[in-house]
Order: sequence, then structure tokens, then C-alpha cells
Amino acid sequence: MGLKTLEEVQNNMKKKTRMTISVLLVLVGVLSLGGCSKKEPAEEQPTASSPAATTPAAPIDPATAAAVGGTVKFEGVAPKPAKIDMSQDPNCKGSNTSENVVVADGDLANVFVYVKEGLGNRTFTLPKDPVVLDQSGCRYHPHVLGVMAGQTVKIANSDPTTHNIHPTPKDNREWNESQAPQASALEKSFAREEIMLPVKCNQHPWMKMFINVTKSPFYAVSGPDGRFEIKGLPPGEYTLAFVHEKLGEQDQKVTLGAKESKTLNLSFKP
Repeated sequence: MGLKTLEEVQNNMKKKTRMTISVLLVLVGVLSLGGCSKKEPAEEQPTASSPAATTPAAPIDPATAAAVGGTVKFEGVAPKPAKIDMSQDPNCKGSNTSENVVVADGDLANVFVYVKEGLGNRTFTLPKDPVVLDQSGCRYHPHVLGVMAGQTVKIANSDPTTHNIHPTPKDNREWNESQAPQASALEKSFAREEIMLPVKCNQHPWMKMFINVTKSPFYAVSGPDGRFEIKGLPPGEYTLAFVHEKLGEQDQKVTLGAKESKTLNLSFKP
């Protein structure tokens, strides 16, 4: 009996030891879970120096507004426009040459000029009037178009044939929509800035044009005489980008004082 009692005592002690270890392990686990489930630090709030807390830019004072303009030239011998065969659709009439590089007396048309840098965090009210894009003579008019992000583009079809408008953007939503002759105008917009966004017509493969979506109203397209002008700029230092569908991009810096008007000429080479 004595030996048996001693054995029982030893067994009881072992059981108590195992229970104690189990309790300790459970406690350690609970403490570990508590450490892992503690709340993450609160998201850092914007400070006065952070971009999110930057105060809005002051409105542009028309009394100090400046302007920049000039002429875009083409150096060398201009390439001959490629001929376009429109015979697949008897309803198509008009010029049958491409608009890739349009040069007259050394002046280069269809160059998109816009303020690329220098406006900082300024935001601008969207124009109420839409920008109009027409289809006439189985051509897009104009060939190069500027519009602010979010502004309405009103697309008309003045031709006696059906067109199929198909923008193929990189940064905006792609769409493809048919438009019958004399149908109601389509109203579209583009949410994000994108330069030289291609637009084509699936019905007439030679029909191509480019929409330029900007964050500001400070842009222009060089005309047949190569001239452009951007008005209403606040005084400051700017980088202007000159972009052509075939000849690429050139950037030029310009500093404008209050009420100042500067001339900025630029040339593209083949």
C-alpha cells in the first residue's frame, strides 16, 4: 500500500505539472494574439507641407495675364502628301491626300502646343461650350483637336454615309460607335489627360485624327500658316510642348511677366 500510494502521489504531481505547462502555453498564446491584433497606427494626416494639404492656387488675375505665340516651321523639303483612295464609298468626296504632314511655304500645320509644366496645382473650370468634331467629305474636321479633361466633345456627321467613330486611347476608355447620315450628334468626354489620342473610322480606314486631352485651357493648334497663340496665362515660368503626330515632340521653356506677350518660334525637321 505504501509503495502504491507513493506511485499515485508521483503520478498526481506529473499531472499537475502538465496542467501547469498547458496553462502557461495558453497564456503565452493569448498574449501573442493580443500583440498581433493591436490596432495599426492611424493613417498619417496631411501636414501643411504635404501635397494633399496644399492650399488651392490663387485665381488668375486678368489684369496681369500674359500670352505666348509664334510660328511653327518645317525645315527642309516637305514630303509629298500621300494619295488616298476613297473609291470604296461613292458617297465620299473631297480632298484625296493625307494630312500626316501639312506644310505650306515652310509653315507647319496641326502641331499641338500646350503648357506641359509650370501651372502647379492650379485647377480650372470646365468650359460650358462643347468642342465640335465634324465628319465631312469623309474627313475629320479638325484633324487635330484640343479639349480639357471632362469637357464635352460634340461629334457630328455631315456626310451622306455612315461613319464609325473609334478612339483608341492608352489612358482613357475606348469606345466604338456608329453614326448614320445626319444623325444626332454624339456627345462624349475623356476623363484623363492624354496627348495625341488617335481616332479612326472603321468604315473608312483613311479617316484619322487626334484628340489632345489636357488639364488646363492653355493649348493651341498651329494653323495652315503655322501660327499659334496661348492667352490668359498667369506670370510664371513654363515648359511648352510642341507635339506633331509624325515628327514627335519638342519642348521649350519660356518666362512670362505680368501683361507680357512673348514670341516663341520653333522648327521641326524631317
